[in-house]
Amino acid sequence: MEHTTRNEQQPALAPALEKHYSVGEIAELWGISDNTARKLFADEPGVLSWGSEEKMGRYRSRGYRSIRVPESVMIRVHRRLRAS
Repeated sequence: MEHTTRNEQQPALAPALEKHYSVGEIAELWGISDNTARKLFADEPGVLSWGSEEKMGRYRSRGYRSIRVPESVMIRVHRRLRAS
């Protein structure tokens, strides 16, 4: 089954093949801080996220999360923010 764009002129890329943006790239494109971009996309459906959780106890360690945002998700969030 082939994905198509809204206007049906060109086939859309499969989600795995579309460009994925880092938090820093989105922050730079949108003129916002990395922290703001991270908060905007942290729980957004379709965002890839991996890393370690913060460890508690005697030897505390900071958790590290890497986030990659597919272009389609970035566009969806931008449209939603623009509409509000």
